[in-house]
Amino acid sequence: MIGAIAGDIIGSVYEFNQIKTKDFPFFRQDCNFTDDTVLTVAVANAILTDGDYRKAVLDFGRRYPNSGYGGSFRDWLRSSDPKPYNSWGNGSAMRVSPIGFAFNSVDDVLREATRTAEFTHNHPEGIKGAQATALAVFLGRTTRDKDLIRKEITSKFGYDLARTVNEIRPSYGFDESCQRTVPEAIVAFLDSTSYEDAVRNAVSLGGDSDTLACITGGIAEAFYGHVLPSIHKKVLEILTPELWEILEAFSAKFGL
Repeated sequence: MIGAIAGDIIGSVYEFNQIKTKDFPFFRQDCNFTDDTVLTVAVANAILTDGDYRKAVLDFGRRYPNSGYGGSFRDWLRSSDPKPYNSWGNGSAMRVSPIGFAFNSVDDVLREATRTAEFTHNHPEGIKGAQATALAVFLGRTTRDKDLIRKEITSKFGYDLARTVNEIRPSYGFDESCQRTVPEAIVAFLDSTSYEDAVRNAVSLGGDSDTLACITGGIAEAFYGHVLPSIHKKVLEILTPELWEILEAFSAKFGL
């Protein structure tokens, strides 16, 4: 899970200042965590406690109100009785990586991914984006087989994963939909040689950089294994003690 959070932090400074190169400082001084991290930790905390994803996302979202949420999600947080709002945005995919690390069958992963999404992102594309991301994480850590990951995600969800990063990059722009974030983030992983290379691929696409790198980073960690100690150290420096404590507890429980 730390791979997803590191991706969010690394991509945070490029979200509204997109770049089209892999040659950039991995951690700039102005990097910080965003809503992607807050809600990923919320999902992890729900797994560690009572399994109530909706309650955890509400709790952490309200506790960290200035983390860069989209307008519809901010309205959901402020509501006295928040309801799903039929979103197909990539917020469902950015927070789901803990599911792929914590559950041990395809059926369980798909079911729990749906549960993390449906209280906000109940549009079919929002559910699909969460399921595809969680399944990619699960397959990454259990198969270590990129060809199988590409085949399974393509057959289940219909995403075009036959492209390369170099093919996507020239015409790709900022897009907050699952439809045009999740497949590109998965390609950034598939077209990589290491965790760092995967995150650089994601940021270099020039889109919603923190979310792309968060999704890619979670899958890459699952596939390549533990992130480097230097990345681990930077995440520790940037997270609040509360968020770090939950991350550590989740990592200890699930052997990350």
